[in-house]
Amino acid sequence: MRNENRIKERRRDRISIELGKIMQCLCSGEQLLGEEMVPSSESLATKDYTHSVYSSQAEEAERKPDTGNIEEAESSLRESGSLNYEEARALLGRYEYQKGNLEAALHVFEGIDIAAVTPKMKTALSIRGETRKRRSQKFAPPPMSIHAVSLLFEAMLLKSKSLQAFGRYKGSSLPIFAFLATALSPPPPPLSDCKLQETINKAVELLPGLWKLADHPSEAILSYRRALLHQWNLDAQITAKIQKEFAIFLLYSGVEANPPSLQSQMDSSFVPKNNTEEATLLLIILLRKFTLKRIEWDPSILDHLCYALSISGGLRALANQVEELLPGFLQQKERYHILALCYHGEGDDLSALNLWKKMLKSHEDPTCVPALLFASKICGESSKFAEDGVSFACRAIESLHGRCDQLAGVANCMLGISHSANSRSCIQDSERAKRQSEALKSLEIAGRMTRMGHPSIVYHLCLENAEQRKLDTALQYAKFLLKLEGGFNLKGWILLARILSAQKRFLDAEIIINAALDQTGKWDQGELLQTKAKLQIAQELVKEAIETYTQLLAVLQVQRKTFGSGKKQKENRNHHKNLEMETWHDLASIYIRLSQWRDAEICLSKSEAISPFSASRWQTAGLLHEAKGHHKEALTAFMRALDIDPTHVPSLVCKAVLLGRIGRSSSAIVRSLLTEALRLDRMNTSAWYNLGLLYKDEGEALALEAAECFEAAALLEETEPVQPFR
Repeated sequence: MRNENRIKERRRDRISIELGKIMQCLCSGEQLLGEEMVPSSESLATKDYTHSVYSSQAEEAERKPDTGNIEEAESSLRESGSLNYEEARALLGRYEYQKGNLEAALHVFEGIDIAAVTPKMKTALSIRGETRKRRSQKFAPPPMSIHAVSLLFEAMLLKSKSLQAFGRYKGSSLPIFAFLATALSPPPPPLSDCKLQETINKAVELLPGLWKLADHPSEAILSYRRALLHQWNLDAQITAKIQKEFAIFLLYSGVEANPPSLQSQMDSSFVPKNNTEEATLLLIILLRKFTLKRIEWDPSILDHLCYALSISGGLRALANQVEELLPGFLQQKERYHILALCYHGEGDDLSALNLWKKMLKSHEDPTCVPALLFASKICGESSKFAEDGVSFACRAIESLHGRCDQLAGVANCMLGISHSANSRSCIQDSERAKRQSEALKSLEIAGRMTRMGHPSIVYHLCLENAEQRKLDTALQYAKFLLKLEGGFNLKGWILLARILSAQKRFLDAEIIINAALDQTGKWDQGELLQTKAKLQIAQELVKEAIETYTQLLAVLQVQRKTFGSGKKQKENRNHHKNLEMETWHDLASIYIRLSQWRDAEICLSKSEAISPFSASRWQTAGLLHEAKGHHKEALTAFMRALDIDPTHVPSLVCKAVLLGRIGRSSSAIVRSLLTEALRLDRMNTSAWYNLGLLYKDEGEALALEAAECFEAAALLEETEPVQPFR
């Protein structure tokens, strides 16, 4: 204890001697001797000061002490005629800080009475601002020179940096906070003193980071906003740096900031409602500055903006920002790729595909694996572009050269999906079987390369086996998928139930759906309830099915009233609108079977209110007219359905059956309608059955064709699910 007291006394004596020498030297205009500037073994810094602290401040320690202390002091002496105690401590503290003696510098800075000098500093800044406005009038001299104010401000800044070096983050932010509060009251005029302006710039830039280190995110957000909203006369590059850091903090900190105060906003100005909106606004401002060449190009800004607009559903806005960038900021292939991703995310797959095709030309980047995979994915969703999808997937596999099994697995999965889509458009059975075999082979390779750890690959492998009526294999994959995803994906539950229904295990399928309903929130139960109702209809539980459909409609009605705005909400709204229409059509079909015409008409009127141009609604209306015996009205309804959608398979089959029944058309027309339906959907049981009846009626010459059609219909009926697998 006595040793500690001796050390403290020795330190105080040493500081007093240093202060006295500096004061004496400054007042006499002489400089300190060189040997007195070298720290001795009894320096203000303690002997046991560890090397780790010095290394953490290497960049500060590398700067050797300069003669700026003397020049600053001489400026203060010329303006005020004296150098007070606080200014002398500020000079000595800066000297120790420049030498790397942070502990000694901090001890010196703590001796400055900030509360006592703050009023003088405010008065000096205030008088300086007024004299700039009215130079002709005479004013009393300020209580403190502007050089002294700059010196004390710098002392507060260096004190904060010293505290930061010792990990005292909360304490390090307080001096700067007091410093900026002093500078804000009154609002500072444009400063001609470069040193003071430089100190203000450093303090404004440093304070938010100190609050973050002190684990005070709300104070950090306020500091960022204060730095950007007040007139600090900051350099454009510093302002841009603060805006970028603030945007990053808003996006990734996990702290939800309160909206900015309306007092700081101009009339009719945009006020962000959440972190993402505020970060997006800052990043767009930075992009605009890049475009105007006010600041240097920083590609990371675009990366952060892509993330912000992606999570907020603003991909179209992101595309607009990218399109507005001048040439030179982005390479052409990078511009194509970002724009294609935006259009793909917005559902404009054709525009996205065209951009990726441009990018994949020989003079751009023909081996870009992400672009090849996305292009193959889009092509695999349509039989029209399936051949292109196969080509893109093969190019992706060749470009990888076995470098990454995961990406190669995804590429093989895209190849299998494209082969499957291509098989559905094949006319010859042999060609279709070949394509289906290639699809399964590619999907199995994808599964092996990813070690069956990719849920999407397992799902498509299960789906393809189910489509080819390999139900036992599909069932195994479906069970594995459910375990792999932990039951969190509704598609896995629904696919498993459909496979069980294809095996005519309706009760087991309903048990699966009930288990999924128990683990799913009310908002996501729509498709599950629809599948459950169809399973009940398959079991002739008509009353229970009607109750399930009623429950489904109640859920959809509540959702319709609570949907907000935004792209994602719009997609959900469209999905649930289609689901509601299908529900009304299913209910109408049930009432038609029960000969409850009035209830069926009410259901169709509800569907018409949602969308009057629905091929499914006109087809159901035709079934109602046909059940009533109104064949002319039924035929008109089927024709209107095909006018809306010429590829609507149920309407093609219904029209063919009705024409064959009433005998108004030749068998060639009926046959063409049924063959067109089978071209669009080879798995349609009704089309095969009615085509067999047509061949049978034409005599023994076509008896073999009729038998083949009946055989196909019987096989499909045995393995037909309550809903299509896709």
